Amino acid sequence: MLEEFGPERVRDAPLSESACVGAGIGAALAGMRPIVEIMTVNFSLLALDQILNNAATLLHMSNGQLPVPVVIRMTTGAGRQLAAQHSHSLEGWYAHIPGLRVLTPATVEDARYMLPAALADPDPVLIFEHGSLYNAKGALPRPGTTAGLDRAAVRRSGTDVSLITYGGSLPKALSAADALAQEGIEADVVDLRTLRPLDTETVAASAARTHRVVVVDEAWRTGGIGAEVSARVAEDSFYDLDSPVERVGCAEVPIPYARQLEEAALPQPADIVAAVHRAVN
Repeated sequence: MLEEFGPERVRDAPLSESACVGAGIGAALAGMRPIVEIMTVNFSLLALDQILNNAATLLHMSNGQLPVPVVIRMTTGAGRQLAAQHSHSLEGWYAHIPGLRVLTPATVEDARYMLPAALADPDPVLIFEHGSLYNAKGALPRPGTTAGLDRAAVRRSGTDVSLITYGGSLPKALSAADALAQEGIEADVVDLRTLRPLDTETVAASAARTHRVVVVDEAWRTGGIGAEVSARVAEDSFYDLDSPVERVGCAEVPIPYARQLEEAALPQPADIVAAVHRAVN
């Protein structure tokens, strides 16, 4: 990219996440549309002060005078034997913060078209890209396609149970849906796509169709997006449900390095199928 676009547009920054994000915020305040790349989500913790106290708050604190249209990309998720310090799923932390938009592309199309849409957004946007999806392949729509940033997407239609998920858990949910279809259970698979703001309307519509909900979130169950989605289903769709909301999440441990232990800690299609059986039966 440096060779193609030159040093005026591509900067090889020092290894300081706080400095990189701070420079991006400054560039955004000066009228540019910068993209800051952070290698993995755990490194973003070194820039948390810049993200929380500056990017997310300056528009509000300036009475609308200082928009911060910065885009911050980072790799999230586990499943690649990178051990506890490089396998976090912290997008739920950032979705807790007003003033940020939090995107979690799970398809080739979203990975391609969410970025220009994020650049056009007037607010700071964080894009969490699951590391297991980087090798995904797929056909792209014709040039000129745009990606909305406010709506969830139904990736598979069904009438028996709703699987609500996002990011790297979407392929697992679709795999579980295929297995369930062999049993005659048709799953409605909803890809949240955006964690802040959450599209609760699409989730509620799916719950109304199926009357059973399973939320799949690779992050730890305690205080995560899975908990938030479950609470909103209870608030918005309680009388549509025929069984309690089921949650499938990561074991409450630092992610192990050993492959078999990592796989045991993370949500797998078999865990999703088991949760559906509990909801349906």
